Amino acid sequence: MNILLLGFTLLGGVMLSAQSSINGAFSQKAGALESTFLTFFTGMLILALAILFFGQGNVLLLLEAPRWQLSAVLFGVSYLFLTILAVPQIGVTAASIATVIGQLAAGMVIDHIGAFGGVVVPLNGKRLLGLLTMLAALYFVYRGNTRKDVSASSDSMAS
Repeated sequence: MNILLLGFTLLGGVMLSAQSSINGAFSQKAGALESTFLTFFTGMLILALAILFFGQGNVLLLLEAPRWQLSAVLFGVSYLFLTILAVPQIGVTAASIATVIGQLAAGMVIDHIGAFGGVVVPLNGKRLLGLLTMLAALYFVYRGNTRKDVSASSDSMAS
């Protein structure tokens, strides 16, 4: 089962990269806020249908959650918006690596202090070395970026 979940997570990563690229292109025409809105509005409609047909609980219980837990919604919207801004400028790969580095750094701090009721995993040299390795990867990927004028090819894809 864990292998299947790993596969699903990898597929999710593929889908995030595709979404970032498509939203980045769309934002150049409609705007970053508009692209973010479309993504979340469409997602809301799809999830509303999923809840209607497959939901197992009472959706109104969401209103009883502690307010700090509801703040996660703002993080998701912010992530998507910032990614939509970044991808047209630095590319999907650099934006994705930067996202992962941010997740790793925040995750290490959260693990170290056991924030939000999580397991305490102390910060150590091996974990820091992993983070530094990712920073080096970001440096090389970003420095290796060579941009081409893609407006002609992206317009031809729309036809």
